[in-house]
Amino acid sequence: MSTEPSTEPNTESSRAATTAPYRLDPKGGCPHAANARLLARGAVTDVVLPGGIAGKMVLGHEALKDFLSRPDVAKSPAHFTALREGAIPPGWPLLTFAVVPGMITADGDDHRRLRTLVSRAFTARRVEAMRAGIESVTAALLDSLAREAAAGDGVVDLRARFALPLPLSVICTLLGLDEEYRERLHELSNQVVSTTIEPQAAIAANKEMIQLLAAIAAIRAERPGDDLTSALIAVRDEDGDRLSQEELIGTLMLTVVAGHETTLNLISNAVRALCGHRDQLEAVRSGKAGWADVVEETLRWDAPVSYFPFRYPVEDITVDGTLIPKGTPVLAGYSAAGRDTEAHGPDAGRFDVTRSGGSRHLSLGHGAHFCLGAPLARLEGAIALERLFTRFPDLDLAVPEAELERHASFVGNGVDELPVRLTR
Repeated sequence: MSTEPSTEPNTESSRAATTAPYRLDPKGGCPHAANARLLARGAVTDVVLPGGIAGKMVLGHEALKDFLSRPDVAKSPAHFTALREGAIPPGWPLLTFAVVPGMITADGDDHRRLRTLVSRAFTARRVEAMRAGIESVTAALLDSLAREAAAGDGVVDLRARFALPLPLSVICTLLGLDEEYRERLHELSNQVVSTTIEPQAAIAANKEMIQLLAAIAAIRAERPGDDLTSALIAVRDEDGDRLSQEELIGTLMLTVVAGHETTLNLISNAVRALCGHRDQLEAVRSGKAGWADVVEETLRWDAPVSYFPFRYPVEDITVDGTLIPKGTPVLAGYSAAGRDTEAHGPDAGRFDVTRSGGSRHLSLGHGAHFCLGAPLARLEGAIALERLFTRFPDLDLAVPEAELERHASFVGNGVDELPVRLTR
């Protein structure tokens, strides 16, 4: 993240610096040091978004929990003052988050309508029925890792070879997307959510992804299957009032992106955490904690999403004593809330899989927009980690943690590569 101004006491400049808006670095980086400084200011802070757009960020756990459930806070871009006034240019790197049609930008009845249509794919029974498929994909990927390591120097990129293909395969299978499209969909997903992308590249990536998903939808309309895409198309064709073509494509885009990018970061961050805290790995192996506990503690301690855009007050509101004017774009500071000492105790910065109340975090959202795919992500994470460390009990990072390249985004929280050595 960008460097914070000095906070040396007893000078006029330092007093101004401690209250200056936090300028988000489009290149991202590890968020935790900056979060600690920002939380010391308060639960809500001013931020500067790309392009000099003023916004707010809610970082404190209790303040964020309250904010995410408020009825006077909306997701629809109709409430985004800067967008409505023409201050947001085409190709703005966060524009997709603001305007893509679907659940992520819907409120009230529209949100309930869209969420109801999609939620059938994420029922507890449907998710549990996917367990065998997840285990099968996991086993195949682990076999591939072993072959690659044996053929080379023993080092493999776990992000590219395991943490990415597992959730991408699962979500594309759920949607009925053929394997030939998967790599390109991931590449486009990366571009769509990038905060460093150039305007023309952002426009081109959004256009291509919309076209690709529309083409896939057309194929599924001709050859429907037992998948979410086919089910949504049937609703569109039978009752256009319940799902428009734009909402269909927006829903597919949201499901593809959210369905694998966040789980990719979850698995990668958990592996990094366990490699850096071997005592916690031993706690799981000795039965003091389970793999589900590892997932929950990773979600809290190193959330897959750092700062998620956007919500907008529909009127001037006050959150934890701070005024947030109507129409202000507000980021949810999930990575900060996870280490808020007021909520998680003075040792909130410590990775501890035996921590009581581990699922008390907000990293999967809260309120009406709580992540629909949470049960699936949790299942994938637990299976992936258990099978990985059972197959390769001595797995460790092949380079120091500090040398890992961070993913270039202040939205997603993860690394670009994860080189590991499978055996000693």
